[in-house]
Amino acid sequence: MDAIERIKKQIESNRVLLYMKGTPDFPQCGFSGRAVQVLEQCGAEFSYVNIFDDPEVRENLKAYSNWPTFPQLFVNGELVGGSDIMLEMSKNGQLQELLETTKKP
Repeated sequence: MDAIERIKKQIESNRVLLYMKGTPDFPQCGFSGRAVQVLEQCGAEFSYVNIFDDPEVRENLKAYSNWPTFPQLFVNGELVGGSDIMLEMSKNGQLQELLETTKKP
């Protein structure tokens, strides 16, 4: 399975998926740490992919999503954005609303 196929499968298999540097318990950049905090403050259940564990996914995700930086949040298969967008959406209630309306498996 090539990197794009792995990315598609990961996104399709998880309602809320965060591509990040590190893990939720040990984020390896401030933006990834902030993204985890935002999701936790929203009470979201989410999966994550540590992009350092798979360099092919790290490089190909940028092209797949057309988003140049990490972290990247996907909800119901759609790119939401990075930590700045997540923070702004959280402040105005849009992120909580989106997370509450995610499809149940």
